[in-house]
Amino acid sequence: MAETKRQELLEEIKNLEEKLRDREAALPAHSVRPHQIQEIEELEEKIAALEGKLASPDIS
Repeated sequence: MAETKRQELLEEIKNLEEKLRDREAALPAHSVRPHQIQEIEELEEKIAALEGKLASPDIS
């Protein structure tokens, strides 16, 4: 069970990192809007939270 959860977390992290790269690539060279920065920050926070779960010895 723990290994399945670990794989799910890894897959979700991979998907979020891909979305993050897409969002960063879509940023204009100038005039970045606040909502664009907010979306990137939210993705970074989700990734960090999932990586924290992944590092936890008690994955359930």
